[in-house]
Amino acid sequence: MAENRASRHTGEPAYAEGAPCWADAQLPDVAAGRRFYGELFGWTFEERPAGGVRALKDGEPVASLGRKTDGRLPTVWTVSFATPDAEAMCRRIRAAGGQVVSAPLPVGGLGTSALVTDPEGAVFALWQPGEHRGFGRRHEPGTFAWVQLYTRDTEAANTFYGDLFHDALFGPGAEPDFGRAPVSDVFPAEMPPHFLVHFAAEDPAATMAEVTRLGGRVQVPPFETSYGTVAVVTDNQGASFALLRR
Repeated sequence: MAENRASRHTGEPAYAEGAPCWADAQLPDVAAGRRFYGELFGWTFEERPAGGVRALKDGEPVASLGRKTDGRLPTVWTVSFATPDAEAMCRRIRAAGGQVVSAPLPVGGLGTSALVTDPEGAVFALWQPGEHRGFGRRHEPGTFAWVQLYTRDTEAANTFYGDLFHDALFGPGAEPDFGRAPVSDVFPAEMPPHFLVHFAAEDPAATMAEVTRLGGRVQVPPFETSYGTVAVVTDNQGASFALLRR
């Protein structure tokens, strides 16, 4: 298993290109999100100059919550994959049949972000780090543990992401924290392709009960996967995420 803490050596990337390095939720009500996730995962929060809040676990950054700027946009968790060059990665994504939803944009001195899709329309983000490298803690209860792409064509997805993120997925010592599976394995067949962010939970059943108590709901009860026991839930504003016990 990868180290819980990102590399702190200056000049070295904390995450290899193609590694999941951050997760953010776009919510109608950030204050309500703070209450929900603060109680559920024990997160504390700090305001960010770029807007929204950054969530901390034991003082280390683990996620961010932002306010939706358009009510027509979905309430979602989005995963970011690391890249040293967001512009070049966007060109590669277009060439491979994906789309660029939001072109690379600097976020203060924190880094550069872009929002993109794969050829089937699954949305994900790119993060070119500046001052913000990514997760400060992961693979611990209440922190990022995995992201699963639910897709209609796993072979095509493996080709697309394998070409984009080859070293992170298949290189020496790769521990990708990123899987692919058919949508119909877990969700109704009409569900569009999407990424599902997983947070670690020592006791998914107990955490599910907390989700319900806090106003969320259980979307898919616990089921077994090759990477652990998973339950899919939504928060009190409708953003879906998963709980994972490995």
